[in-house]
Amino acid sequence: MTLKTFKAAAVQAAPIFLDASATVEKACALAREAARAGAELIVFPEVFVAGYPYWNWYLSPLQGSPWFPRLQQSSVRVPGPEVDRLCQLAAQLGVYIVIGVNESVPYSLGTVFNTNILIGPEGLIARHRKLVPTFAEKLTWASGDGSSLRVHETKFGPLGMLACGENTNTLARYTLLAQGELIHIANYIAFPFIANYDMPEAIRIRAGAHSFEGKIFTIVACSAMSDELIATLKPTPEHEKLLTGTPNAFSGVYGPDGRLVSEPLIDREGIVYADIDLNRCIEPKQYHDIQGHYNRFDIFKLEVNRMPLEPIQFRDSTVRKEPPIAIDAGPDEIDDGIASIARLRVPTN
Repeated sequence: MTLKTFKAAAVQAAPIFLDASATVEKACALAREAARAGAELIVFPEVFVAGYPYWNWYLSPLQGSPWFPRLQQSSVRVPGPEVDRLCQLAAQLGVYIVIGVNESVPYSLGTVFNTNILIGPEGLIARHRKLVPTFAEKLTWASGDGSSLRVHETKFGPLGMLACGENTNTLARYTLLAQGELIHIANYIAFPFIANYDMPEAIRIRAGAHSFEGKIFTIVACSAMSDELIATLKPTPEHEKLLTGTPNAFSGVYGPDGRLVSEPLIDREGIVYADIDLNRCIEPKQYHDIQGHYNRFDIFKLEVNRMPLEPIQFRDSTVRKEPPIAIDAGPDEIDDGIASIARLRVPTN
């Protein structure tokens, strides 16, 4: 079996903060640029449409609360007009796009999901809602469910996706590997709060580990901070340093040996490219095939609940009515009916 070789692009850029339409147009322009360079799979950052709730990290919950309506009102429906725009572009360019969005839902104004969507030339293929928002993110996003922990067939090969801190969840990563994942999407946000956290190094560790453990390719796309974004957040002098710390963003592509196969892109906006040959995934699986011969399924067992969670479930039913016994039935017909009922009785002794 000969596997595909293709070019992938990881986009590192800042959104037009809390402006979904403008950010989608920026994404379209960047996708066209990547397609002109030969990329067939184009990956955008986490919640690129249209921004990350940074205020949760440097303001108290009450201070940051007025930002939530702005984020909710700039969120998008999946499917919806903004997603349709990206689908049209993917069809026009003949490419696959993975992009993070803030997703609103029709049943509640107070619920927003951190969602990755996969789009192909044929349209919207899948969405994955982040399973557990990380730390301060819980003030903004709801938790996803296991229904989207799936690997999707593309013309390149089986593709899975997780957002940011989900890539620290060993069981979530294994769930994708065990479904035959060969292309992993790991997208992130720029994280400028670097007093005791090195975002680029954290990304490198996670991406390299997943690629090495699974013997697969991992495409990392991280957002970038911009002067416009920081100005919109209006940090006080007390908080300004928190929002301008560097380095805070890293994008790149990792191969089956856990090493970079692209140039690293740190902090600045841009697009990084890599030629991906999935045939390189075969040889190293001789050593560690953790979803195959290098595991002990007689010892370990992972069970995943992929039932979708809904706010309400309806059980609509109609009462089945048995036809009445005809009152004009003859004695023989009535005797036959009584005998049939007697045969259905359950013995009590």
